[in-house]
Amino acid sequence: MLYIDEKGHVDAARIIVKIFKTIERGKLDKVNGIVVHQTDSPTARSTFNSYQNAGANGAHFLIDKDGTIYQTASLFRITWHVGRSRSRCFLTKKCTPAEFKKVADLEKRGGNNGVISKMEKIKKFPHRFPINSDSIGIEIVGQSRKIQNKKETVYEPVNSQQNDSLKWLISELTVTLKVPMDEIYRHPEIARKNETEAGTALW
Repeated sequence: MLYIDEKGHVDAARIIVKIFKTIERGKLDKVNGIVVHQTDSPTARSTFNSYQNAGANGAHFLIDKDGTIYQTASLFRITWHVGRSRSRCFLTKKCTPAEFKKVADLEKRGGNNGVISKMEKIKKFPHRFPINSDSIGIEIVGQSRKIQNKKETVYEPVNSQQNDSLKWLISELTVTLKVPMDEIYRHPEIARKNETEAGTALW
C-alpha cells in the first residue's frame, strides 16, 4: 500500500515525485479506474518539456525506458489524459435498443466529432468508462512509428523494465485507491486513439 501525503504526493522508494502544476486541473474526488498510455515521444525529458507548456495534457505517472517511475501530478487532482470517450454500453452490448442504434449510427461516422463522448460524460460510473474526472493516468515512454507504405503508425513495444514497473505501480494503486483490476484499461480500449498504444503493456 502506498503512503499519500496531504498534497496527493506518493512517498515510496520506487517513485520520484516530479510534479507539473501545468497538467493539474480540478479536484479529483474519487478514482474509479486507471488508464495506461504511451507518450508518443522518445524520452521522458521530451515529455517533461511538453508538460511545462500552459494548458498541457498529461497523466499522474510516467514510466521511463529504464523503468524509473515519476509521479507528475497529484493524486488529488484531475489531469486531461483520456480524451474522447467511447460508449461503454455499446462496446459491452448493454445499451437499450434505441441508444445502441444511435451510437451505431454515430460510430459509422467516426463518433461524429465527440458526440458520443458528450453522451457518456453525463452518465454516472459504472454506466460509462472512467474519464478524466475519475481516473488515474499512467504514461509509458514510447514512440509511434510510421509503417512503410502505409498511413497508420505503430507504437514501439513496452520493454520488460517498463512492464515490471507498471505491474508494481498498478498493484500498489489498486490496493491503495481500491480500484478493481477490471477497471484498468489501455487508452484505445476506452477512447479514440491509435489501437496499438500500450498494446504490449502488461500488468
